[in-house]
Amino acid sequence: MTNTITTDTAVSDTAPSETAASETAAPTPQARAASLTRQDFPAGFLFGVATSSYQIEGAAQEDGRSPSIWDVFCAKPGRISDGSSGAVACDHYHRWEQDLDLIAALGVDAYRFSVAWPRVIPTGRGAVNAAGLDFYERLTDGLLARGVQPHVTLYHWDLPAVLQDQGGWTNRDTAHAFAEYAAAVAARLGNRVASYATLNEPWCSSILSYELGEHAPGTRDRAAALSAAHHLMLGHGLALPEIRRHAPQSQAGIVLNLGPQESASDRPEDISAARHADGRFNRWFLDPILRGEYPADTWAEVGPDTPPVQPGDLELISAPNDFLGVNYYTRGVIGAQGGVLPDGASVTDMGWEIHPQGLTDLLRRLNTDYPGLPPIYITENGAAFPDERSGDRVHDPRRTEFLSTHLNALLDASRAGVDVRGYFAWSLMDNFEWAFGYEKRFGLVYVDYDTQERILKDSALWYQALVK
Repeated sequence: MTNTITTDTAVSDTAPSETAASETAAPTPQARAASLTRQDFPAGFLFGVATSSYQIEGAAQEDGRSPSIWDVFCAKPGRISDGSSGAVACDHYHRWEQDLDLIAALGVDAYRFSVAWPRVIPTGRGAVNAAGLDFYERLTDGLLARGVQPHVTLYHWDLPAVLQDQGGWTNRDTAHAFAEYAAAVAARLGNRVASYATLNEPWCSSILSYELGEHAPGTRDRAAALSAAHHLMLGHGLALPEIRRHAPQSQAGIVLNLGPQESASDRPEDISAARHADGRFNRWFLDPILRGEYPADTWAEVGPDTPPVQPGDLELISAPNDFLGVNYYTRGVIGAQGGVLPDGASVTDMGWEIHPQGLTDLLRRLNTDYPGLPPIYITENGAAFPDERSGDRVHDPRRTEFLSTHLNALLDASRAGVDVRGYFAWSLMDNFEWAFGYEKRFGLVYVDYDTQERILKDSALWYQALVK
């Protein structure tokens, strides 16, 4: 298949969940949260928590780990708002047993963590660092010993810096290097891992990183970003058979960050802008992976910046997945001048609108627009709020409400026929929040960064009660 074969995919007109007419007022979010039980969810539904390597591990120069692009990015003045880095983070590399005990105490079924490529293959390609893989084997076996399923993400943005020196994801060879790395991890951890996700949020590691410059490596070049996006998805396609060869009993798939991109009004210019945003944010990744083609309208819009697609690429990229991971945080409301915040919108500490209905709409749209859609896991969902510690307690009622309303939104989609099989709260603990450093707290568990003390927030206690 060549780069000229594309399809124009319409944006679905998603509607709010249907409800029976009733004189009774709808239950409040607080009432729905209080009434939510594990029995409301389908049999076998997984509840989990999630983290990523650079955000929690620390130990950036230990046991043979080489610098990642985030180590380099953090060293550049002005890139991280508080001037920090992930060099220490939550010191999880040394405190992993304590952290696994904490996960087990929460009573969750599963833990999603990412593997740091610079720990496993410090030179990007070639010799495997046994000490690096040993750490992830200890994590995997430690989880299994505690009755928790390990779910591995192979790439959560910490590319070895040595590969960025060779062009990073703009270099097609990086996709092949990624497949070799995936093979090394799957060969060691094998079927002990319940699922392998190749990539986490390729929109972030391409558009946000190579075009908008907000994440490592911090460049501003649209052609480079679209090339990176294509090579990321190619890496996914090349890695899938390696995972299946070494871990045939494990599930293999990919994780995308997605969200409805809704028009701010019924004016033609706003509708057009929303469709453009949907193409760049959602369909640019969904269509190659689930249809084997780029969306024609978006392809035409990017003109000379279209990526260097080679024959056979899209067949590799669109190989069947065992699951699709969906990370949902908010929707976009788009006008001709860009994103807008609706009047009266409630927002998180990130300034993102809190809109649980968007999760229902998104899942129903995926189910409608992509026949043959694999089972879905919500692999990230959570919110940052300015938590404050009060003695040995952290009261965070807004996070509890956020989690409960989104779980209810997930249930609405499930009852409408969407095959959703699990939910991973983001995040297990407060951590290094990329360009925001340690200023934003997403965790169910509060971390005192000076002492590394962990404290279960009220939201963690609520989640613990729900899953147990």
